[in-house]
Amino acid sequence: MNYAKDNLIFDPAIIRRFDVNGPRYTSYPTADRFVEAFDSDAAKLWLGKRNIGGFTNPLSLYFHIPFCNTICYYCACNKIITKDHGRSAKYLKYLAKEMELQSASLEGKDGEHEVIQLHWGGGTPTFLSHDEMRQLMAETRKHFKLLEGGEYSIEVDPRKVDYATVALLGELGFNRMSVGVQDFDERVQVAINRVQSEEETFDVIKAARANGFKSVSVDLIYGLPHQSVMAFNRTLERVLAMDPDRLSIYNYAHLPSLFKPQRRIAENDLPSGDTKLQILALAIKKLTEAGYVFIGMDHFAKPDDEMAVAQRQGRLHRNFQGYSTYADCDMLSFGISSISKVGPTYNQNVKTLDEYYDRLDAQMLPVFRGIELNADDILRRSIIQALMCHFELSIESIESAHLIDFKSYFADELEDMKEMQAAGLLEVDDEWISVLPPGRMLVRVISMVFDRYLRAARERTRYSKVI
Repeated sequence: MNYAKDNLIFDPAIIRRFDVNGPRYTSYPTADRFVEAFDSDAAKLWLGKRNIGGFTNPLSLYFHIPFCNTICYYCACNKIITKDHGRSAKYLKYLAKEMELQSASLEGKDGEHEVIQLHWGGGTPTFLSHDEMRQLMAETRKHFKLLEGGEYSIEVDPRKVDYATVALLGELGFNRMSVGVQDFDERVQVAINRVQSEEETFDVIKAARANGFKSVSVDLIYGLPHQSVMAFNRTLERVLAMDPDRLSIYNYAHLPSLFKPQRRIAENDLPSGDTKLQILALAIKKLTEAGYVFIGMDHFAKPDDEMAVAQRQGRLHRNFQGYSTYADCDMLSFGISSISKVGPTYNQNVKTLDEYYDRLDAQMLPVFRGIELNADDILRRSIIQALMCHFELSIESIESAHLIDFKSYFADELEDMKEMQAAGLLEVDDEWISVLPPGRMLVRVISMVFDRYLRAARERTRYSKVI
């Protein structure tokens, strides 16, 4: 079987029929369900409970670097536009304080907490100077032990990175890179205030290969102003010539009321819904013909990439960094707005620098909200994870793990899925729920059936469209 071609069927009519606003399920419950009653003290308590029972999950670390030199109009990230490295120097001092507080709350010796995964996101992590990068990594290694063979990744803006920077990243231990492209069409680039040449992008990818990076991922966006099927086809051909290991093709969500920079994008310049679907259909066709496997959501990978292998072996997981090859990690996150997962809890940091600095000056973890999952949350999270990562769910394994009778517990959900079954999105029998190739682009919609909070409130207006 050509797995790349056979694991997905793109049906525009089906997508139009079922496409609704919905969460991306980097967590369940989603962050908008977190409560402020779960505070710094609660987060500290759970850090201390991590190895109750003598077994401790390995750690995944996330660092949010919010600074950018220039603003990209489409961006919905929590970022700070500045050219002042005095601001990043101060921020790094407080990241060090937060690391010290979090590691002090963990049982065991400082510097011996084992880490299998690390990610710098933003903002633009490569905003940091070489000395600042060395400083942050040295501080990290002071408190944590980065294991040999782990996955250590960074988001890179090719406009701000030269060969020496990539060489330094390799020297610091990074082995995976995500490269932002969005679109190579110059008219689109001008409209989103991100002008980036193919040459500088290709140079960064070549530098990553030369410096031992195991995997390079390229990020594209469809639905941006002035995009057309023909022009995006040229972008896809140029990107495929760069031979990335993974590709992400994100849907641009135009929400100018929520994200002020998007107000600089004229709504009339955005492609129609039909054009967006045609662009997506083209991207799927070209990528699968080039041999990439559809992982889920917006992600594609070469069949021999660790992410595709993890999916085939049933090890793929979904967390705040997207799809991950490490399922059983506790995630400690540092910096403004970052979200941690420890045991059956999630917590999120404050969103502004002033609040972040004030909390840390008071020797408090900068947590402003979170949630402790109950048994129903954990059950539903396991179902959503299975569907999002593997497109199938063993009913028997869920019943055994959670001591429930699936058909009675989820009677309403199974009833709601009948329309999707009739449309050919999925199959349900006594043993399995299987997402069929026409339903895989809509796996978020299928997963939403099991979201108790959505079922109770139906508040879908906050979320971006699935497609």
